Amino acid sequence: MADTDRKAFGQADRGIWGQTAAADIDVGLRKHMLQIYNYMASGLLLSGIVAIVVANTGLQDVFFQTAANGRVGYTGMGFVAMFAPIGIILAMSFGGARMSTGMLQGLYWGLVGTMGIGFAVLLKVYTGVSVTRVFFITSAAFGALSLYGYTTKKSLSGFGTFLFMGLIGIVIAGVVNIFMQSSMMQFVISCVGLLVFSGLIAYDTQRLKNEYLEVQGTNMEDRSAIMGAVSLYLNFVNLFQILLSLLGDRK
Repeated sequence: MADTDRKAFGQADRGIWGQTAAADIDVGLRKHMLQIYNYMASGLLLSGIVAIVVANTGLQDVFFQTAANGRVGYTGMGFVAMFAPIGIILAMSFGGARMSTGMLQGLYWGLVGTMGIGFAVLLKVYTGVSVTRVFFITSAAFGALSLYGYTTKKSLSGFGTFLFMGLIGIVIAGVVNIFMQSSMMQFVISCVGLLVFSGLIAYDTQRLKNEYLEVQGTNMEDRSAIMGAVSLYLNFVNLFQILLSLLGDRK
């Protein structure tokens, strides 16, 4: 075989193997992202079921109390349920690498379950029709933003610091407004939060897509899917609550 023939054969061989490897990565990536979305959707379903059960049974008296002016407050167990997700998220974030996949899954279901208890108060404050309407609006927005993050060729990594700073600012402003009780400040927080969490949906989707190449074929792949679902789940529910505060009809 002539040198030119060997060279041409080698290039063709590498091209075939390169295309095959790329195709395998693409199939694996789609499977990985589908696993993340399935975890997230199942989490939202469980949260919704828990919220409906708590809001429409005697369990609401365990977690909530209604003042004479009609405002809904938390009982002692309600405060435990409200702060429990923070502890679970911290445990998953800092100890996830040392946990088994089964333990991470258990913590994830515990997280979305306790989040559902907190969502029950939304069903007591807003009409069922507006909650349903805003949920579908949030779902459509999430789908579009996540699709953009998955398909765009533009790197969104540069927005990470900006979005994180915006998130910290929202948290601080929210704490301050607990004492100020300013409706204008709450409106501003909601508008900024709308931008921040919309950006985080696209950013986290692209981050999870890029992260797949690092965990592909390792024992971290399933754990990455669970933690990825946590990120997208939290982005979704925060966007939902912000849109509900802006568009929801109170009872």
